[in-house]
Amino acid sequence: MALSRSTRLTFGAIAATAALTGAAAATPAWGDQPATPPTPAFADVTVHDPSIVTSGDEVWIFGSHGASAYTTDLMSWTQHSIDLSQDADNPLFEDIYAELAETFEWAQTSTLWASDVIQLADGRYYLYYNACKGDSPRSALGVAVADDVDGPYEDLGILLKSGMWDEESENPGEIYDATVHPNAVDPDAFYDEDGDLWMVYGSYSGGIYILEMDAETGLPLEGQGYGTHLVGGNHARIEAPTIRYDEETGYYYLFLSYGGLGADGGYEVRVARSESPDGPYLDANDVDMATVKGAEGTIFDDASIEPYGVKIMDGYLFTREVGDPGTGEGTGYVSPGHTSWYDDPDTGDSYIVLHSRFPGTGEMHNVRVNKMYMNADGWPVVSPFRYAGETDRKVKRDEVVGTWQVVNLGTEISAAPDLPVDVTLTTNGKLTGGLEGTWKLTGHDRAELITPDATYTGVFAPVWDDQREVWTVGLTVQSSEGISLWGRQVETLSGQAAVDAVVADLDLGDTSAVVADLDLPTTGTGGTTIAWVSSDPEHVSATGDVTRPGAGEDDATVTLTATVANGSAVQAVPLTVVVKARPAPQLVGAWSFEDTLADNAGSLAVPTVTGDRIDNTGGSVSYVDGVSGSALHLDGASGVRLPDGLLQGDTYTVSMWLRPEAFTFHTTAFFAASSGSQFLSVVPKGWNEQTLLWSNDNGAWYDGVTGRLIPAGEWTHLAFTVDAGEVTLYVDGTDVGANPAFTDVLTSPSAVFALGVNWWDTPYQGDIDELAIWTSALTPEEVAALATS
Repeated sequence: MALSRSTRLTFGAIAATAALTGAAAATPAWGDQPATPPTPAFADVTVHDPSIVTSGDEVWIFGSHGASAYTTDLMSWTQHSIDLSQDADNPLFEDIYAELAETFEWAQTSTLWASDVIQLADGRYYLYYNACKGDSPRSALGVAVADDVDGPYEDLGILLKSGMWDEESENPGEIYDATVHPNAVDPDAFYDEDGDLWMVYGSYSGGIYILEMDAETGLPLEGQGYGTHLVGGNHARIEAPTIRYDEETGYYYLFLSYGGLGADGGYEVRVARSESPDGPYLDANDVDMATVKGAEGTIFDDASIEPYGVKIMDGYLFTREVGDPGTGEGTGYVSPGHTSWYDDPDTGDSYIVLHSRFPGTGEMHNVRVNKMYMNADGWPVVSPFRYAGETDRKVKRDEVVGTWQVVNLGTEISAAPDLPVDVTLTTNGKLTGGLEGTWKLTGHDRAELITPDATYTGVFAPVWDDQREVWTVGLTVQSSEGISLWGRQVETLSGQAAVDAVVADLDLGDTSAVVADLDLPTTGTGGTTIAWVSSDPEHVSATGDVTRPGAGEDDATVTLTATVANGSAVQAVPLTVVVKARPAPQLVGAWSFEDTLADNAGSLAVPTVTGDRIDNTGGSVSYVDGVSGSALHLDGASGVRLPDGLLQGDTYTVSMWLRPEAFTFHTTAFFAASSGSQFLSVVPKGWNEQTLLWSNDNGAWYDGVTGRLIPAGEWTHLAFTVDAGEVTLYVDGTDVGANPAFTDVLTSPSAVFALGVNWWDTPYQGDIDELAIWTSALTPEEVAALATS
């Protein structure tokens, strides 16, 4: 049986593969790309931590939580299986919880982490699965096998365990030590150039390790324990290893993800290389990555590791000014990482496959594919835009002359996006602006930037700019010290054309019911300036500060005038803003759930039942004995969408009784959001194992800590009051903390509200009773009275 080509078996990667398939290694083809390629069409899927394998013409990805998907063009994906929290009936196994019962029991969890699939010489597919407790490295890593890539898989057993408590580790005679021994997760099986099988794995804890495997059975060769240490230790934030062999350079490339995977974690991708699959792996400055670890006695010590490894991907934002094409703040990635890779056997083109979050969308993540090239020093460089069907072609000099945004990925591990500087590539080969020096275009697409600090080599590559929605040329280069630059071309307007573009684009959003400060832009495309004047500075200042009229007063109608100027071109633009008066304190709504979802007064729209997310359907609810009368019961797969727009502003109270049956991280009991990046959530069990009031205001996170985890199977009263930005939390009527750092997230008049569900997390399983919402901050005495059942 012929072996499938995949991230493990690629063109020219191993001599044994060529012999088995009878196929010769492909060579890159400079395609006759049309002058204007077709507009790309994408179909996105959600698979966290994707890992590639091929089956016939299909390219499959397997990831965390039992999710998988496939494609034939790397652009339009089809979801095959979804997160176990959304559907426990996973199609990859006949009964995943029965089949992997030992794994789930050891790891004390109900979900899986990053999976990896490879096809071995017997033609069958081997799925390396793993599960982790999450708040400790107590994990189990095993393997299952199937005749077909989509399963069903049959378990062959656990291969490695980690996180033992005062017990012997997989290294005989050694008690498990999380600072030096690995967390047995994130496996990646691959073939070396001689056809031998290996598996690299690990996350945080003691670092990344590699095992030599039996290519016939898919099991580790005996006597290796945890294997050979490659990088990391002392809980350094390094994980998600994958190894690719490149026949042309003769190196094995170890791809790693640094940082934390969340939107605020600073996830990024780095690489090191070696002449042998089991190391040593060196970075561009010849540092042995086995020495790269956190300082002794530390946890998540980024400062010790961030100088090392060649960063090839990072969170970045190609910014958008008012008047530029597109919408929003720009285009980019947030916390991209946990990569796999694919080498096309027909063209020889290489791709990096990953998951990423995105600017302004919170924790929502999708799979992305970017083209990958080798620079003059034999290091991978990555296209700054997602793959859109482009083929390599000769890039002409006049295509790259002009103004660019250039991002320096640097070496820092940070949640802040890398931002661009403006650089001009002149016709006479000069670099001016944010980079000074010279540039060259040689061969078909080879790029070289020479600055006083470094020489950068890479490619000018065809890209689809998703913000501008045009085909253009991008830049990806890297210095000999391992510093990567990404660039995109930008349009430049001036004079009246720039003013016209800014005026057409100037938009403050819905200003018919303003309750929070306005973000007034002061610059626009092409160096345009925007100056503001207010007709009523008492209520809206010229810098956008909003002061609401008091309760009982009329709303304030204000004219903001923007003067837009570029050179001699000037235009004034008046905008009307209505500042809402503060509402009189009143009860917005109360729900006792007496066998109905309707509010007690019957004055609001009846809530609707959702599925496992706030914006879908298909769920069901029931009613059980409550604190008083009956209570709402949610089954862990359903939620309730309350009426939109219940609250707006910075003063309110929410009160409710909760009786959880189960705890899952980040699950919401009460959720309110102006957008996916501006929300608050009552979380029965947060990241710190405590019940939290959690909020996000466009990247500004707030943790309202209660200091306790409410009990399962018992009623607990929870309430919080917000008074002009100061939040106070109550548990069973007792004040557990006030904090003035809470931000105003309910700015929209059409904010969404829900019980048990949001857009991302496992739904709430348990009971809710006596929900009530006010437009005022109740007193401690009033809250205490509500907590008396």
